Amino acid sequence: MLDFLPENISSFGGEIDGVITYIWRIILAWLVATEAVLVYLLVRYRRREGRRAAWLPATTWRAKAWILVPAVFVTICDIGIEARSAPVWDEVKLELPEPDLLIRVTGRQFVWTFTYAGPDGELDTADDFEAITDLYVPRDRVVRFQLESADVLHSFWVPVLRLKQDAVPGRSIPGWFEATADGRYEIACAELCGASHTAMRGRLTVQPPEIFDAWSSTMAEQQSL
Repeated sequence: MLDFLPENISSFGGEIDGVITYIWRIILAWLVATEAVLVYLLVRYRRREGRRAAWLPATTWRAKAWILVPAVFVTICDIGIEARSAPVWDEVKLELPEPDLLIRVTGRQFVWTFTYAGPDGELDTADDFEAITDLYVPRDRVVRFQLESADVLHSFWVPVLRLKQDAVPGRSIPGWFEATADGRYEIACAELCGASHTAMRGRLTVQPPEIFDAWSSTMAEQQSL
């Protein structure tokens, strides 16, 4: 049903896709029901010989039911969506696991900058190092990030991770992900941020842990010189 979505390489992506599938099923059911009622009304109240059109005020409960009954069903559907999605958003947004890697993601017109915590595992220390445009992470490890903006609103969007989060000036927004497949994938800005918004692109490279460790050691040594 969701074959049009990008590849999923996120540890929590399947649960998010499950929520999307659930919403799509509700939408499909409403579409079928609405079109069925519409066709029935078109046939039932079609133009006929000897019948004139008439305006009827919606003052009876039978008339009001056309609004009240769908409103009740919409409310039930909304409660169902909330019940289905709340545990997923708690996992993604609230229950942040212990990280294997800590990164600061900074959006600025019109580039992404990635600041890695060095061997001490802390940001804003002497062993930090940076990468611009390309985000390198190890496969099957928890990556915790702090998302910030240096100027205007941006939105950090990695479709294959089912990850999209606004970057707000003056705020540091925490998040996490765990990539499960090696490869190179697109990073984009999903918030209109200026004249070159569409050029604000990056690449996510997921590597085996041993290759990432070698890369990060080299980067830390180069930037410490």
